[in-house]
Amino acid sequence: MKLKFAAIGLAAACSLSVQAQTEVQWWHSMTAVNGEWVNDLAKDFNASQKDYKIVPTYKGSYDESMTAAVAAFRAGNAPHILQVFEVGTATMMASKGAIVPVGQVMKDAGYKFDPTAYVSAVAGYYTAPNGQMLSFPFNSSTTVFYINKDAFKAAGLDTSKAPSTWPEVALAAAKLKASGHKCPFTTAWQGWTQLESFSAWHNVEFASKSNGLAGLDARLKVDSPLHQRHIENLANMSKQGLFVYKGRGNVPEASFISGECAMITTSAGFYGNVAKNAKFGYGLATLPYYPDVPGAPQNTVIGGASLWVMAGKKPAEYKGVAAFFNYVSSPEVQSASHKRTGYLPITTAAYQLTEKSGFYKEKPGTDVAVSQMIRKVTDKSRGIRLGNYVQIRAVEDEELEQVWNGKKSAKEALDAIVKRGNEHLERFQKANKS
Repeated sequence: MKLKFAAIGLAAACSLSVQAQTEVQWWHSMTAVNGEWVNDLAKDFNASQKDYKIVPTYKGSYDESMTAAVAAFRAGNAPHILQVFEVGTATMMASKGAIVPVGQVMKDAGYKFDPTAYVSAVAGYYTAPNGQMLSFPFNSSTTVFYINKDAFKAAGLDTSKAPSTWPEVALAAAKLKASGHKCPFTTAWQGWTQLESFSAWHNVEFASKSNGLAGLDARLKVDSPLHQRHIENLANMSKQGLFVYKGRGNVPEASFISGECAMITTSAGFYGNVAKNAKFGYGLATLPYYPDVPGAPQNTVIGGASLWVMAGKKPAEYKGVAAFFNYVSSPEVQSASHKRTGYLPITTAAYQLTEKSGFYKEKPGTDVAVSQMIRKVTDKSRGIRLGNYVQIRAVEDEELEQVWNGKKSAKEALDAIVKRGNEHLERFQKANKS
């Protein structure tokens, strides 16, 4: 009988200790290998201490999770932490009362929080004009170029060096096609890679007002002669079977992993998937550029997502959020995440630790994303922060698809992107006038 009561007492004690943990809900949009990474981060943090429990929940694509969070906030049951892609940054910044700045969360919890410890190109994007850091940089990425070395070898191409210019990409694609490759080149995230990053990489404006960073009255400028030339070139490559459009978002990445497509421009965060699942030799390189454009190549802009802290939670829960952010910021955790996923190391210390470990020498090309981002930036290349950006990205997809299927010329599509995109910008400006 005594034994039975002792067992009950032990169970009750265990139950109390479990209940004493403060739960922190984290909504995210990571799938496959990156989803495993997110779950492991939460698991490792939970195992490192006993006060807090991070509960990661996949809530669909970036668009879907953001929509779900808005609805949940209105209903009073939003998560503590929400992962938002860079496209949603201006919208989150304008959501007064819905978020708590990350700098404030860290300070209130008693943690030393120094924005200068973060890679400037990353921290600057998520910082308000008053210098306050609003969200926590998490899976920050940029656009890079991947090649299938086995396919290159079969086509008689140099496997030690990826094409560095767009004319070289077209020549490589022609040789790949001649060797029997049905999809020489494709691109994921076409608006991000072929318009947004393309603009910064060539030091030309994507939008006025420093690409929206200097004011809500920004307007799109992707109807320039350079943008038109590039989309025309891709359209011609498409007609010749050198560029094959494989869909929106990250859908085309599967065609590279399978070996179907030999070259792809996409996120640095694709690296973890390639490293784990590609059954061929692969290489990473900087984005191609046009060598006759003055100032090119410049630097690429940030992609990926950051973590926003939602308002209306208890002080103890915010302490849990801060403890988790502090854990994720440590150079050791950051470096391990960078090596595993290909996402940028968000702090300078993490980058230095990775470099010191010899990782970049062991895995050539893994430093490409970092080197593209830490160059000196200009007002045209510091980043893109526009309102209603999710809708603008959808417009980019719709109009570029009209080009790839031969229904519109490059000029017609780009003019339409500017016209339709500016309507979204005007609506956002009117809705957020202070």
